[in-house]
Amino acid sequence: MPTLDDLNQASHGTFVTTLGAVFEHAPWVAEAVAGQRPFPTVAALLAAMRGAVEAASGEARLALLSNHPELAGRAARDGAIAPDSIAEQASAGLDRLPEAEYARFAALNGAYRQAFGFPFILCIKRHGRASLMRTFHARLDSDPESERATALTEVFRIAAIRLGALVSGAEAPRTTGRISTHVLDTASGRPAPGVAVELHEWVSETETALVARAVTNADGRTDAPLIGGRPVPIAAYDLRFRIGDHFRATHPGLPEPPFLDIVSLRFGVADPEGHYHVPLVASPWSYQTYRGS
Repeated sequence: MPTLDDLNQASHGTFVTTLGAVFEHAPWVAEAVAGQRPFPTVAALLAAMRGAVEAASGEARLALLSNHPELAGRAARDGAIAPDSIAEQASAGLDRLPEAEYARFAALNGAYRQAFGFPFILCIKRHGRASLMRTFHARLDSDPESERATALTEVFRIAAIRLGALVSGAEAPRTTGRISTHVLDTASGRPAPGVAVELHEWVSETETALVARAVTNADGRTDAPLIGGRPVPIAAYDLRFRIGDHFRATHPGLPEPPFLDIVSLRFGVADPEGHYHVPLVASPWSYQTYRGS
């Protein structure tokens, strides 16, 4: 990953080539800001690129929106879209949907394009599947002027994530969040090691998708966040703790089956760049949670 200093000192061509895909099929944005170097921070570079888009003609901005691929569209399924877009759609599972879901997206994509004249654009790394579909349906009811502004806002969010993945330096845009946890055994007054933990996303009331698995360490924490280094998708989550196995091992003589075996905590994430620390404080007979730090 080049540093901001590297880009400030790079040739014009290298600068444009490095940043040409930050905005979808629009290297003209990097071209427009190359002469403004040196940039003191990554945030200043992003602001300059955003300013170039905002200063462009309405036709150029419409072309920028039109360059984005449809979500789960035929081009995406065939791999005929930009590499960044392929990775972004794959991160939301849009490359492995059942045929009925592809048909659902095709209908929504067609209705949206007919209403607004460009593809539906969403920074899908910030959304779980249910949030994505809810947002898609809601925005179909928007008016054209508002929707064009909303789509451009999503383009800027996508650009911020892409730029942060390309360039290191001071004041990088905040584009990542975290879900973390720890387990405290109140019966012994100590952290609970060796507890198996699973994080699931609620796709619907009848379907969940496994996001991460981990086991608590000697401090009762997982070695790494359950989600980290990326936006936390807006979604409802189910955090499951196999606390019964811990109490079997540490408190012999408890009745079988245990009163608490698998504790399931359902919580919601509304801020993709936030830190959601969801601990479990438990004894063999009770538990509680809270949003911690």
